[in-house]
Amino acid sequence: MKLIIASDIHGSEYYCKKLIEAVKLENPDKLLLLGDILYHGPRNDLPKDYNPKKVISLLSDYKDIILCVRGNCDTEVDQMVLPFPILADYAVLYIDGKTIYATHGHNYNEDKLPPLSKGDILLCGHTHIPARRVYENYIYMNPGSVSIPKENSRHSYIILENGEFSWKDLDGNSYSL
Repeated sequence: MKLIIASDIHGSEYYCKKLIEAVKLENPDKLLLLGDILYHGPRNDLPKDYNPKKVISLLSDYKDIILCVRGNCDTEVDQMVLPFPILADYAVLYIDGKTIYATHGHNYNEDKLPPLSKGDILLCGHTHIPARRVYENYIYMNPGSVSIPKENSRHSYIILENGEFSWKDLDGNSYSL
């Protein structure tokens, strides 16, 4: 299985289009969105080409492959306009022999862990900073942000394929953390 993992689109038509280009290029089985789809949030500046209605339209064409968890900026109103479920606080996935706990990061994160077993992966967005940290009992990963990267990071996503995780920017360039 091939998975694209992305987070924090925050209503940017421009960067959502770039993510869709990556989806077309990568041809994943699923696109896992870690929340904050439409609204930019009160702590963020408006992202480039802020246009939530266009983001709805762009993502709707991929509704059959999208898995999504709720971000702190996602609401019931957003669910009314998006044709795929977005309101789950987390998802537990079993992929390529790995247990992945996917959540946005505002409720469960490195400081407040969900129930994890040794070797599990905690996959979060929310911070807008790509990360991969190995702890004694789990691995923490973050794809960064599609539209509003922080701490001089790239507009990015993760690819999970054949049990391996790799980070890419929205131009398709792989990079190391």
